Amino acid sequence: MASREEITVCEDEVRSRYSYLEKMTDLVAVWEVALSDGVHKIEFEHGTTSGKRVVYVDGKEEIRKEWMFKLVGKETFTVGAAKTKATINIDAVSGFAYEYTLEINGKSLKKYMENRLKTTNTWILSLGGTDYRVVLEKDTMDVWCNGQKMETAGEFVEDGTETHFSVGDHSCCIKAVSSGKRKEGIIHTLIVNDREIPEAVE
Repeated sequence: MASREEITVCEDEVRSRYSYLEKMTDLVAVWEVALSDGVHKIEFEHGTTSGKRVVYVDGKEEIRKEWMFKLVGKETFTVGAAKTKATINIDAVSGFAYEYTLEINGKSLKKYMENRLKTTNTWILSLGGTDYRVVLEKDTMDVWCNGQKMETAGEFVEDGTETHFSVGDHSCCIKAVSSGKRKEGIIHTLIVNDREIPEAVE
């Protein structure tokens, strides 16, 4: 016959395995959001029996609500260095099925990302074995590199403008030149160490 101690150990093992399993099955949605300071991962756990809601941003717990009698609703939080507003909407589809949608700054994720393509340029490059992600916010001319807002110096040149900044000991410049076509507008080009960097599509 098993001793009481062995039974307790067995129960604890089952309980911890069950709570780990329960935790895994509550994860209902994962989104990746590209912002100027980097790509952020948003994870959402929703316990449809307990009403539990947990929001993680880049692996860090932002919101935890254990018992919620209302299973539908929304959770609002911020993402990234610029504290961008994000909202997860929880809607009942049918019976015990739920739909989870993410909004960024009041727009659906798809609309937000489409708008971002128009208002930002992103370049990904490698310098001295280190990977860099450079983002230009066209409306403000702010430049971000690997999550940090860069110190920049702008100057007017014959064919447009140049925005100068440094990444490590590498001199960088974003050239803004008119395309000559109204629909295309201004073309932004990143030049690092006199080499043009192709734009990345995220």
